[in-house]
Amino acid sequence: MAAAKPRILFVTGKLAEPALRRVVAEVAATAGFEPEIAVLPITVAALMTTDWVARHFPPFEPVDRVVLPGLCRGELELVSQAANAPAEFGPKDLRDLPEHFGKRKSRPENYGMFDIEILAEINHAPRFQLAELFEIANRFRTHGADVIDLGCNPGETWANIGDVVRTFRSEGFRISVDSFNPHEVEPALAAGAELVLSVNSSNVDLAVKWCRDYPHVEFITIPDTPTDLESLERTANRLTVAGGRVRLDPILEPIGFGFAESLVRYREARRKYPHTPMMMGIGNVTELTDVDSAGVNVVLAGFCQELGIQSVLTTEVIPWCRSSVKEFDLARRLVYHSVKYGVLPKHLEPSLIMLRDRKLFDHGPEGLAELARRVTDRNYRLFAEGGSLHLINGQMHLEGTDPFALFQQVLQTDEKMDSSHAFYLGYEFAKAVTALTLGKQYNQDQALDWGFLTRHETTHRNPG
Repeated sequence: MAAAKPRILFVTGKLAEPALRRVVAEVAATAGFEPEIAVLPITVAALMTTDWVARHFPPFEPVDRVVLPGLCRGELELVSQAANAPAEFGPKDLRDLPEHFGKRKSRPENYGMFDIEILAEINHAPRFQLAELFEIANRFRTHGADVIDLGCNPGETWANIGDVVRTFRSEGFRISVDSFNPHEVEPALAAGAELVLSVNSSNVDLAVKWCRDYPHVEFITIPDTPTDLESLERTANRLTVAGGRVRLDPILEPIGFGFAESLVRYREARRKYPHTPMMMGIGNVTELTDVDSAGVNVVLAGFCQELGIQSVLTTEVIPWCRSSVKEFDLARRLVYHSVKYGVLPKHLEPSLIMLRDRKLFDHGPEGLAELARRVTDRNYRLFAEGGSLHLINGQMHLEGTDPFALFQQVLQTDEKMDSSHAFYLGYEFAKAVTALTLGKQYNQDQALDWGFLTRHETTHRNPG
């Protein structure tokens, strides 16, 4: 005799009822439970509290489990006692219910490992006061940087670089010095810097001396000119013979200036030196290309992961690169998992999907019409789908693409519109138009999803 299926009660408000019924029916068919829907006397489910839910339960048959809207607030125990069954918060978006019930792939438990080191460069570091340097370095470290690279000014000498490095080291920072000036490099090494960017034939004699004086230091070796791999090999061999530790950097060139050929040189260097550490300075592509940097960082991270390039130098100078450190930190975890486990880098890191969204949900014309028939109060519901804005309350269902024109129609109908409601609608219209423009999901009174850049938004609506 087959065991009885568990009965699960889903709590919702009037507005989300049709959509919830559709999603729950699909999930129940595959997840093996009997669904029950409790539609409580509130329009917007996100405005519920557990105390309010406990006091407004309608009569229902005994259930094994209660699922509340993910945006509901309060103590679950209040609902569990009222329903005489364990209660839990569901996902914030009801479209995520299949994943909540294990019917879609979620991120694996072993996700998040990486083996690529991030050097985050503070460009023109001598121009900053120490407090400013610390602020930048702390932000980089919080966002995933392993080493702080102090970028010096060519043609100048940073007189107190040793003191700065010593102070940074006392605060637990790992430091690299980015300079060809020995009057900057030597005091930085003496103060505890562990990496020198960079060494070629112009300063290799000094670097050989530093190998002896500072055996803990590692040297980024570069070719004399980007296309001259032989000079890279000569410099690396001299340092190795002197007992030095090296990382090879064949130099990534900008698009239009040898980008593809530079990738080939990385591949060639890895073929010749399969076990020698390598580094890639990715700023020549992220900083010098008119495109948001996140996607570029992921692609370059994938190249590095497949080739075994286990360190990158990144910058955050130009505005479209102002979150590159965090982007690469997320990217290195994504590509590590993809390469190590042989899976596509897809459906693993939603935080990197920022401009558009992972998925969109539309009510469709019939669904919006049904919502318009159900709504009877004065509170406005705004939707952005099908290329249009839809504004619905008990008196109207307006549709259009121009929020100013829609608002004029609202003013002609709503004589009680005050400044606070006008401001609220204007704010929501702005988000909705942004969502339409980019093809993002718009949910009224919720922040647009900008991946890891999303800013939490506090509700300002009152229950309807």
